[in-house]
Amino acid sequence: MKLYNTLTKQKEEFVPVNEGKVGMYVCGPTVYNYIHIGNARPMVVFDTVRRYFEYKGYDVNYVSNFTDVDDKIIKKAIEEGVSASEISERYIKECQKDMAALNVKPATHHPKATQEIDGMIKMIESLIEQGYAYEKDGTVYFRTRKFDHYGQLSKKNLDDMKAGIRIAVSDEKEDSMDFVLWKPKKEGEPSWPSPWGDGRPGWHIECSVMSKKYIGDTIDIHAGGEDLIFPHHENEIAQSEACNGEKFAKYWMHNAFLNIDNKKMSKSAGNFFTVREISEKYDLQVIRFFMLSAHYRSPLNFSDTLVEASKNGLERILTAVDNLREILKSAEENAMTEADQAHVKDVDELVAKFEASMEDDFNTADAISAIFELVKLANITAADGSKEYVQYMFDTIVKLCDILGIVTEKEEELLDSDIEALIEERQAARKAKNFARADEIRDMLAEQGIILEDTRAGVKWKRA
Repeated sequence: MKLYNTLTKQKEEFVPVNEGKVGMYVCGPTVYNYIHIGNARPMVVFDTVRRYFEYKGYDVNYVSNFTDVDDKIIKKAIEEGVSASEISERYIKECQKDMAALNVKPATHHPKATQEIDGMIKMIESLIEQGYAYEKDGTVYFRTRKFDHYGQLSKKNLDDMKAGIRIAVSDEKEDSMDFVLWKPKKEGEPSWPSPWGDGRPGWHIECSVMSKKYIGDTIDIHAGGEDLIFPHHENEIAQSEACNGEKFAKYWMHNAFLNIDNKKMSKSAGNFFTVREISEKYDLQVIRFFMLSAHYRSPLNFSDTLVEASKNGLERILTAVDNLREILKSAEENAMTEADQAHVKDVDELVAKFEASMEDDFNTADAISAIFELVKLANITAADGSKEYVQYMFDTIVKLCDILGIVTEKEEELLDSDIEALIEERQAARKAKNFARADEIRDMLAEQGIILEDTRAGVKWKRA
């Protein structure tokens, strides 16, 4: 299996730190609002990477954090007149709902920054003791120039970066490129006690501490969006390797940006969309399929035309699976014919093609092409095939879709008689003034796409 390593700028054979195990750390969101469609791309991409490793028999320890203390969270809390923790807990729950709708598996560990403060303080103390960090008036900075390999990931040169800085640097810093590990408390902000006074950690230190605690000094794969390469991931390398004296991550994986109609997504441009907003127009399984239809290192352009194409492509696959399911219901228990056995070989060749695509830097676009070829083969051969062959074809397509996180089982629709029975129960509940139950039934039906209308002639319903 080969993957592209951002650190070396080339594809490398994957060799884990510990045989049979994979330690993955994927930077998670800062939880101050609903996640946007750009946040969803790394979630989907690296969930798929994880699923493929598990399919190949690896024991995967997948860690993805929630940044639950940050300037944006504090600003949101002040605007709403609530605590920062109330904001972060609210949007962690909303993020988890969106992740579930995208069929992103929960991480092995979902650590929160606020629960790892002690570990951050210990790492900062170690960096100070080793001369990699210093304190000035309650702020602790990392000495970037003391770390010889600073810039190895981003390929940036410290002197070039310093030359490009036009803004006057605070007198507190020894060097303009030094970054914050700990910052002092400000009025109205959450804070924690430390040897340098009450305050809170800088952003970069949390991932170094969490990856060390939940995976180890050296992790197999560190991943995230390409916007994190500098300064976030560069700073993680510096502080982790300075503290631990070990290589921080063997492989670095970064997904490219997602654009909206060929333009960078931004609130000022009016093309900023949350996953929740997108879900009002498209099933999020379609969005997941769309995101996997391009290589993760290629920029992805989000447009209605392209998403509709993905919707149609996904429907082709799901329709084929449904057809196979129906054929299996009436298929006779007969042995495979020679033709079936020849088709099984064709199926196996396409599975090999799928695996080869995934093992070539997780090329999901080509992997999906292999599934489409399976669908074409199924449509041609399944109707006349033996039950054993049809079952083999069905199981294969479902298995490969599952690796991509595509759900092939359609939710069962409520029958008209079931709907009428629930409406009658709702009417009875309203008559008994059990409005809680009446509302519960309305919500239940709404989740199934059933819209109720209370009219003078009685309750009418329709499918959304």
